[in-house]
Amino acid sequence: MFKKQLIYILITGFFVLSAFNTDQKTIIFFGDSLTAGYGLSKEQAFPALVEDKLEASNKNYKVINAGLSGETTAGGLSRIDWILKQPVDIFVLELGANDGLRGLPLDQTRKNLQGIIDKVRKKNPNVKIVIAGMMVPPNLGPEYSAEFQKIFPQIAKKNNATLIPFLLEDVAGDSNLNQADGIHPNVKGHQIVADNVMEVLRGII
Repeated sequence: MFKKQLIYILITGFFVLSAFNTDQKTIIFFGDSLTAGYGLSKEQAFPALVEDKLEASNKNYKVINAGLSGETTAGGLSRIDWILKQPVDIFVLELGANDGLRGLPLDQTRKNLQGIIDKVRKKNPNVKIVIAGMMVPPNLGPEYSAEFQKIFPQIAKKNNATLIPFLLEDVAGDSNLNQADGIHPNVKGHQIVADNVMEVLRGII
């Protein structure tokens, strides 16, 4: 009798655990060194901090950090198919900063971002897209900087995606929140970036 009860408990527990895992959703952060956590450990980068916040809120989400330092939108478009071998429920697109820093043609940046979104939606029709807004320094000229900044809200509106107005809000330009290069957030900076992201994610989770 005891063995039968034990077997029943084990089987029941297995199905409960399986159901729980099936309900787990996936968020992919697809970006460059900002997402990858340049100069820090993966655990200190904002995607991992977002996952911690979700767990603390009893949200069953797995977060995948698909950031690659130095990545441009063209590079992202070329590697997105590999990333999409796994299912995704929320796709956070954080690319374009390196395009801007290199002064690459804005039309090409816009085209590449759209190409990435098209591929994500084709593979996962019900995916929720989040676009991380970026800015570039004015040394490339005020017209280029202004037009660059417009790309992200335009792409978000066109694709009915959720927009993070500026990923580095309250971080960019603050030496206390950035590493020595003045570009990449430090540990405290990533904590603020995680807060910026969570403020937007709460509306779609």
